[in-house]
Amino acid sequence: MALTLTLTTSVHLPSSTSLARPRILAADFRLRSRLRRPASSISNFQLGFPSTTDRSESRRCLCSPSSAASPMQLDASTPNSQFLDSLLYSRAYWVTEGVIAWNVDVGEGSCYLYASRIAGLSFSEDGIDGFDLRVKLEAEPGSLHTNVIEKFPHIRSYKPFKVPSDLNVRDLVKSQLAIVCFDAEGRFIQGTGLQLPGVLDELFSYDGPLGAHFTPGGGVSLHLWAPTAQEVSVCIYKNPLDKSPMEICPCEEVNGVWSTNGPSSWEGCYYVYKVLVYHPSTLKVETCYANDPYARGLSADASKTYLVNLDSDDLKPEGWEKLADKKPCLRSYSDISIYELHVRDFSIYDETVEPENRGGYLAFTLKDSAGVKHLQKLADAGLTHLHLLPTYQFGDVDDEKENWKHIDTNVLEGLPPDSAEAQARITEIQNDDGFNWGYNPVLWGVPKGSYASDPTGPCRIIEFRKMVQALNSIGLNVVLDVVYNHLHANGPHNKDSVLDKIVPGYYLRTNNDGFIENSTCVNNTASEHYMVDRLIRDDLLNWVVNYKVDGFRFDLMGHIMKDTMVKAKSAIGNLRKETDGVDGSRIYLYGEGWNFGEVANNGRGVNASQFNLTGTGIGSFNDRIRDATLGGSPFGHPLQQGFITGLLLQPNGHEHGSEATQLLMLSTAKDHIQIGMAANLKDYVLTNHEGKEVKGSEILMHDATPVAYASQPTETINYVSAHDNETLFDIISLKTPMEISVDERCRINHLASSMIALSQGIPFFHAGDEILRSKSLDRDSYNSGDWFNRLDFSYNSNNWGVGLPPKGKNEHSWPLIKPRLQDPFFKPQSSHIVATLNSFLDLLRIRYSSPLFRLDTAKDIQDRVRFHNTGPSSVPGAIVMSIEDGHKGIPSVSQIDPVYSFIVVIFNARPSEFSFLSPALKDRNLELHPVQVKSGDEVVKAQCMTLFPAASLYRQEQLQCLLK
Repeated sequence: MALTLTLTTSVHLPSSTSLARPRILAADFRLRSRLRRPASSISNFQLGFPSTTDRSESRRCLCSPSSAASPMQLDASTPNSQFLDSLLYSRAYWVTEGVIAWNVDVGEGSCYLYASRIAGLSFSEDGIDGFDLRVKLEAEPGSLHTNVIEKFPHIRSYKPFKVPSDLNVRDLVKSQLAIVCFDAEGRFIQGTGLQLPGVLDELFSYDGPLGAHFTPGGGVSLHLWAPTAQEVSVCIYKNPLDKSPMEICPCEEVNGVWSTNGPSSWEGCYYVYKVLVYHPSTLKVETCYANDPYARGLSADASKTYLVNLDSDDLKPEGWEKLADKKPCLRSYSDISIYELHVRDFSIYDETVEPENRGGYLAFTLKDSAGVKHLQKLADAGLTHLHLLPTYQFGDVDDEKENWKHIDTNVLEGLPPDSAEAQARITEIQNDDGFNWGYNPVLWGVPKGSYASDPTGPCRIIEFRKMVQALNSIGLNVVLDVVYNHLHANGPHNKDSVLDKIVPGYYLRTNNDGFIENSTCVNNTASEHYMVDRLIRDDLLNWVVNYKVDGFRFDLMGHIMKDTMVKAKSAIGNLRKETDGVDGSRIYLYGEGWNFGEVANNGRGVNASQFNLTGTGIGSFNDRIRDATLGGSPFGHPLQQGFITGLLLQPNGHEHGSEATQLLMLSTAKDHIQIGMAANLKDYVLTNHEGKEVKGSEILMHDATPVAYASQPTETINYVSAHDNETLFDIISLKTPMEISVDERCRINHLASSMIALSQGIPFFHAGDEILRSKSLDRDSYNSGDWFNRLDFSYNSNNWGVGLPPKGKNEHSWPLIKPRLQDPFFKPQSSHIVATLNSFLDLLRIRYSSPLFRLDTAKDIQDRVRFHNTGPSSVPGAIVMSIEDGHKGIPSVSQIDPVYSFIVVIFNARPSEFSFLSPALKDRNLELHPVQVKSGDEVVKAQCMTLFPAASLYRQEQLQCLLK
């Protein structure tokens, strides 16, 4: 996902390195000599439940949200307010039952732990007041235990403090907690709250039932993991709009899990949990109303959890139970190719779909629609997997369609192509319309209601299943885009907050000050904590077993721990048709292995980054081939050119350095692309631009990071475009010289797709790459409405020139964008779109015409794939790749293709023809691929290749595939 999302309204403190400690270090209040309870009485201490009769119901989630990442505004003029300010920070970690870690040196002083069941801790002239318990902690010599450092590597330098063994920790974690140190004379030095995930994991890790469970006898049981809660009850509602519950059932706690049982009549009802819990963001014991984290259904307004039995026959479309036997054939993960699509984009403008089904799940079930026919073309040509952008319950789009605001598109269609009016109108309603990418999860385990014809009750479940079934029937496997790295909301009152209401401070990753990390954009989750890890794994199994999906793409996967990913892969892989109704061995996992933020370089444990995933069989996106092909990066100057966009060979006027510098950049980009075409294998050996034999891991990026990281081909997802950033056609239109023709841009678009389609590894395409899709040069269309995200499967328009893209993310580039949108010669015609589609279908047909394009092992790729036109004397801007079969090849290579014994692929990114001398290929009798012979591309067909001579001529900006 993009990291350039709009700022939230929450104000988040930076890390502790840039924060001054609360200004109470000089406070001269003595440690009280008379205590309300002697410290020695802790073994007999029992914490009682406070009275809740005077608690205001205004604390319900209907109140304005508060951010757990934002300290409250306190009056800093009094010692008490300064003390309370210090409790807003949680700089100490309760890491095990017997150890608290804190980055302080008490020296000759002392350290105490305070607890208050009613969150009444305060500071007065007599010292600290309002506590139920005060216990002295002893500083231990040495460092933290190895196991603690492994779990919390970011606090490896902290000091351990011993917790008395007779302390009732299981009960104590339900209180407001503070740790305070005093100097040798009893003066207050500093205090802080505590982070509890370590001790919660040690004492309360749990593998039993969670969520709603329906017993064979007809009863219902509910289970909620909430070890820090003081009370939990369930409010049962007969109807989704009811204001008052028909029943409130108290839950009983066993080892941190709160449970209750109900009759079969509860099925089809709605419920919320009422949780009484101390929340560190407000320093209060809050009454929180929360959906079930294991919810499988919701009310239309998402305020209540729907009590639904997913095993009910009423929720299963005809033939659902036999779907596992009718899945599209998949020989190997290496056969996978992926097409990324947004559910709403697919049909919202498709006039062949009934208006009530546009933009939703059921549009995929209509075989005669333009969109489904388009997908059928792709599947028939070989495409295997359809990746759907988020389809779980996400925020910022109301599920009740009657609440949406709309734009009169007739007005927009009459505006000039470079007008700023369209984006202004779209922006006015962008938070109240029906569009959003959906990377703002609220509940992971429920299908999004806005895509259903009715968000109430079981409709969204049934229609989601029909969608999966329909896509499988046309030959496409379904991949879900899952976002486990962050959540949309936090705090005790926000309507979209769930997990942070139930166990505050546990599910969301915090920094060393105790404030929520936001490097993913907002509310990072902490899969290094056991019950977060478990929730993720359980959720994946829910989608596999209950919705029979075929794969998962993990958003910002590098922010998830590697262990979580590996365990998830294992759990899914163990599913069997005979017992689970699905074959887990065919389900593929991949994601964004970016290594940044607080998790970078294993900062919170071994994270699921590109390099760490080597050997797991889990795929990660290869940004190297993208950047080398297009030029620069999504975060660099938009005019930075790359291999196919004119670097050195077709300058666009941007300053790229001297000619020698550009030649080096172009040659380096070629190395990056070639190793990417070899599945980005770290041990693959090729000849680099200097003429040296090097491994993929020895080819370096600008920061000396190795280009290659994969150990097997299915660990690499090759791509040049995705939903993030500009579309492929748009970025080509930005980077190429303004004076080139639209014909050339269309050919470059196809060349980029061909480099991905014919590479080893798994090819990934953004929906619309094949029809020149444009978003009018919008670089981040996550909330740009249907207008800028339009897909046209009638092939009449590619959506170029529908106005200047939204100001928020694009205004800085408007001076570059405006003249391009103004120029009528930038806009492709329908003939260009159709021709590009046909060429793309040919690429798929070529890829699936031979297993040589889809090799299964690293050894196969090393033995069979070669690159020619390499070294210092190579022709710039051209790649020549050959793939060997075992007919008459080297003895160690077996025969896997009964038709072709040798394949040569030539990619010419030059603006002119080039001549290439190849002694290694001169004795091969090669012909143009039959698919290209039949192609409608006359430039390709004109290529004379019945015999591969020592020197041959290759047309500009073109792909040729030659066979023996």
